[in-house]
Amino acid sequence: MKTVLPKPFTFEAGPRAVLLLHGFTGNSADVRMLGRFLEKKGYTSHAPHYKGHGVPPEELVHTGPEDWWQDVMDGYEHLKNLGYEEIAVAGLSLGGVFSLKLGYTVPIKGIIPMCAPMYIKSEEVMYKGVVDYAREFKKFEGKPEEQIEKEIEEFKKTPMNTLKALQDLISDVRDHVDMIYAPTFVVQARHDHMINTDSANIIFNAVENDDKKIKWYEESGHVITLDKEKETLHEDVYEFLESLSWSV
Repeated sequence: MKTVLPKPFTFEAGPRAVLLLHGFTGNSADVRMLGRFLEKKGYTSHAPHYKGHGVPPEELVHTGPEDWWQDVMDGYEHLKNLGYEEIAVAGLSLGGVFSLKLGYTVPIKGIIPMCAPMYIKSEEVMYKGVVDYAREFKKFEGKPEEQIEKEIEEFKKTPMNTLKALQDLISDVRDHVDMIYAPTFVVQARHDHMINTDSANIIFNAVENDDKKIKWYEESGHVITLDKEKETLHEDVYEFLESLSWSV
């Protein structure tokens, strides 16, 4: 049986557009349900894939934050090229970091960082996450256990030099959050064991706009878009988007 890998998506509905950004080692499936929900509510959405994501993990190690940021900007331009003048952004984890960077780089209607890290993890911890991801991907491909472990040993021989660049990206964005003037809705899962949850407070306190809010989801983990409270999250995102001063 051939496994079908997730693909980037564009769901066109109304004149208001939302860029949906997945996390590090994630893919568009992380935000697909949110995209479908927004489509029903009349919002257009687009979710790009970052280079090296949603493909075999051997490709990930040869990419880095500069590549992924370019993919984010290309996603933004994709919506512009389709004729959408006003764009909001919602991003999960690394996607949340990119959503904040967009907020002080290009005109953005509103920003929804979800479980976005503002603290740096050690490269060892980050690398362990990459290896775990590689193992899960190979399981998803349906490979036998013996083959997976053999491939993982090979995989570990390729250093992932971009983890330092990823740390630098998070640090740089944290230093610039006070340059964000767009309305912001900070989303944080209480049971997020992937990041330091105080990141949410850092973002909320640093954003310059008074039109900002923060919400803690008491029963959710890091991938909040797929967790127990996803329906509540969908409604909250929609309510925030509706509160923005769209011209259309």
